[in-house]
Amino acid sequence: MTSTGPFVIVVGFDGSENSDSALNWAVDEAKRRNGRIRLITAWSKPPLAWYPALLETAAGEVVAEDSPRRAAETLQAAALETAESQGVAASGEVVHGDSAASALLDAAKAADLVVVGARGHGGFPGLHLGSVATQIINHAPCPVLVVRPKES
Repeated sequence: MTSTGPFVIVVGFDGSENSDSALNWAVDEAKRRNGRIRLITAWSKPPLAWYPALLETAAGEVVAEDSPRRAAETLQAAALETAESQGVAASGEVVHGDSAASALLDAAKAADLVVVGARGHGGFPGLHLGSVATQIINHAPCPVLVVRPKES
């Protein structure tokens, strides 16, 4: 945890609806505490697991699909813009090769709070709490807030 300086909130962001909610909560909290946000976006694909797909648009144009790294960078840039447009200082890191939980736990060493969504893009949509959130809750060196989706 930080002992001097601004209140630092680490946010796990993967572009999912839950991570959007976590980002929005963290922005509101950072405004209240005159703090700053550090966004962590982790991605992992073996080098030969991704080949650019060529897609045809409705207008007949052919475009190449973004690489996983480029997609992560684009997601994070939009999230940083969201935070900064609301007057919150924000920085980010796109991490490759690490698990999302490892990247967040590493960032949490210099944080006052970690905020994550209840679940991200994982393959088990029925879970109430994803594996990354579970690992963060159990191992973070600072307080953790898990943002759950609003009931419909």
